[in-house]
Amino acid sequence: MASRPCFFDLTRDELADLLAGWKMPRYRTDQLLQWVYRHGQADPRQMSNLSEPDRQLLARELTFTRARIVRHQSASDGTQKLLLDWSESALPVAESNNQTECVMIPADDRRTACISSQVGCPVGCRFCASGLGGLDGNLTSGQIVEQVWQLNQLLAPERITHVVFMGMGEPMANFDAVTKAVRTLMAEWATHISGRRITISTVGLPAQMRRLAELQLPITLAISLHAPNDALRRQLIPWAQHVSIAQLVEAGRYYFQRTGREITLEYILLHQVNDQPQHAAELARVARQLRSNVNLIRYNEVAGLAYNRPDDQDVRQFQQILRQAGINCHIRASRGRDISAACGQLRHEHRAATN
Repeated sequence: MASRPCFFDLTRDELADLLAGWKMPRYRTDQLLQWVYRHGQADPRQMSNLSEPDRQLLARELTFTRARIVRHQSASDGTQKLLLDWSESALPVAESNNQTECVMIPADDRRTACISSQVGCPVGCRFCASGLGGLDGNLTSGQIVEQVWQLNQLLAPERITHVVFMGMGEPMANFDAVTKAVRTLMAEWATHISGRRITISTVGLPAQMRRLAELQLPITLAISLHAPNDALRRQLIPWAQHVSIAQLVEAGRYYFQRTGREITLEYILLHQVNDQPQHAAELARVARQLRSNVNLIRYNEVAGLAYNRPDDQDVRQFQQILRQAGINCHIRASRGRDISAACGQLRHEHRAATN
């Protein structure tokens, strides 16, 4: 199976070239794209307007879906979470370490997909479940796109309207696959999601942030800051040993200059760690250095990690200090708290239960 081309990895032109090599008429390309992306049908044997020989050839020579759904959780607020296993794919990772998560988050008329870019995570944030086992491998562009497709299957006839790369992994450490996936998600022949409704979140790789700016994709860039000063950030995020907040600010400025897109600063509030008034005042000074807004996120606890959810009073006070300093600041609503909501938590709990 690893040697077979994979549908979701292919652009429209790449698919057209592949089908032409199999002597199929060129219009088969759009028929196939419509079946998979518009109608959600990934079994060529069910594609009724294709000839029987073409259906058989496609079923034999082309891989469509690769993910096996290991667990599906539904929260009381409508959030749905999938634990996907890629064991039968070409992903070069150790056996049994092939699982990633994706989440569908409903809010008013939005249906947001929170998707993963890697299996595990190399960053190792002290408070996060995603990196507890380190990095097992990169997802391909097709595996990234397929997560959105799988969530669309849950939603049908509704569809995903927004995408955030805030699941497992560091997107900028899998740059080529992530940016190819973004182009597919934006494409009219695929999911056709506006770039303005796609957000890539990075812990901070300045060179890759500048590289992303040069692509001129109309997407939002979010920096996972989580601390207002370098000393505290290095305690929470091991990769911060190599990148200062000043370097992130400089790269964020460059991104805004090249794209005109305001930066989002993501800040997870940890009880009595980074959620006090002095931290808010420091964060305001950072945010004022570039065109940005701040998203405050209440921590979702992870079993075995020594961090707690902040008090509501501290969260409101933190926001008030930022707003009084003139910072556009919002508190993100907590979703899916009753279904292992934290990033990587479902995978972590499933592996613990099966080992």
